[in-house]
Amino acid sequence: MLELKAKLENPSAARSKLLQMGAKYVGRFHQTDTYINVPKGRLKLREVKDKTEAELIYYEREDIATPKRSSVSIVPIPQPEVFKKILFQMVEVRNTVRKVREIFMYEGVQIHLDDVSELGYYVEFEQATSEDEDQQKKDILKLERIKELLSIDPRNLEELSYSDLIG
Repeated sequence: MLELKAKLENPSAARSKLLQMGAKYVGRFHQTDTYINVPKGRLKLREVKDKTEAELIYYEREDIATPKRSSVSIVPIPQPEVFKKILFQMVEVRNTVRKVREIFMYEGVQIHLDDVSELGYYVEFEQATSEDEDQQKKDILKLERIKELLSIDPRNLEELSYSDLIG
């Protein structure tokens, strides 16, 4: 997986541009990510309003502002309330990130327009990629091209996760 994140100055303009480009609107989701202290990587429990299942998501990635490789593992949690009760007795919660996420698909790239409580608006790109270095280079160029199409200022690129930014 390749990822890129940036602070978004004008979410309405980005949304309009995505639709003009022919991006497919997937939907709008209210997400709560509860981050758990772990010795390596990041672990979060993601709950989505009006969904009965949650997801336990573990990921490792570089903290750099340019497109970065990310290794992600996702486990569905069918009874999130029971799971949370047990889990939170055993582990330390780092913090909670609440956001409204709009998802678009464009040329195989999942694009998120996020309204993050306490932080403001961000755009994230996620691109599945292979282990092949040539393919990764092509995918990185695609993310860079979409970044330019959306007029994202390189100074707004973000290296950290929302949980790091909230602190």
